[in-house]
Amino acid sequence: MSASASSPPRYAVIGNPVAHSRSPRIHALFGAQTGRPLIYERLPATAETFRRTVEAFFDAGGGGLNVTVPFKQDAWNLARARLSPRAQLAGAVNTLWRRDGALHGCNTDGVGLVADLRRLQAPLQGARILLVGAGGAARGVLQPLLDTGCASLRIVNRTAARAQELAAAWPAAHALSAGGLDDAGRDGGWDLVINATASSLGDAAPALPAGLYAPAALAYDMMYAAEPTPFMRQAMADGAGRAQDGLRMLVEQAAESFFIWHGVRPDTGPVLAALRAELAACAAGGVTGTATGTAAKAAAGATTGTANGAGKG
Repeated sequence: MSASASSPPRYAVIGNPVAHSRSPRIHALFGAQTGRPLIYERLPATAETFRRTVEAFFDAGGGGLNVTVPFKQDAWNLARARLSPRAQLAGAVNTLWRRDGALHGCNTDGVGLVADLRRLQAPLQGARILLVGAGGAARGVLQPLLDTGCASLRIVNRTAARAQELAAAWPAAHALSAGGLDDAGRDGGWDLVINATASSLGDAAPALPAGLYAPAALAYDMMYAAEPTPFMRQAMADGAGRAQDGLRMLVEQAAESFFIWHGVRPDTGPVLAALRAELAACAAGGVTGTATGTAAKAAAGATTGTANGAGKG
């Protein structure tokens, strides 16, 4: 059944867990700001139901889907015949739409991350970067990070083989290395450490060794929260110069998805300010802890979430 011509176009975020997602709020604010009424929902799925949930959504007239943990590589496979250059490089998709009966895919994660890092005046050109995690989130940001001109980038993961497999997919990237979490250390420390795992959703930090940070280094968690995430707290205790969560990355990558679907780029500043205020209000009201999809947190607007579906593994 197709959507009525008089109904607002329908969009959604699909993932598992997905009850914590702030994407519906972000896109509602974008729609109001740009004068484009829309419906934006949360779609839970499992590995077994992902494909048919996506197909049913678009068969019913859906305008576009954002894809979060753990389905970004599944989404890449669904849209592999019509991928943007960014998605082709990433091997992961976070934005889907259907045109002329065919599914298209893009990855806006790296755009969102690098935009926020530049806003933070993070060390990029000539920097030494540690990327923690090897799932869809890490895949989505790897090429944009390499394109910044960093001097070296090491991927570490709980399962070292997954990090090595990801690095092997970029054979021409001579600045790239990979290993397990125990291989995260570096003489002199790292200028920028990025957590692309979903550890903060479980109210935990990755099991990283101490002594990772160069003086004035930035620790960046792709998760976001009303209060510092476990990774951010771990980083500051280990000597990071500063720590930042990924809420603005979420807003920036969402703006890129909105542009793909609607052809207009919203102003992210007011939306970010509104979300920060809402997170603070939730925290003040006693809604704390990680986003686990419980009814109470979903009703209140969870205080911890993922900027882009950071993957486990």
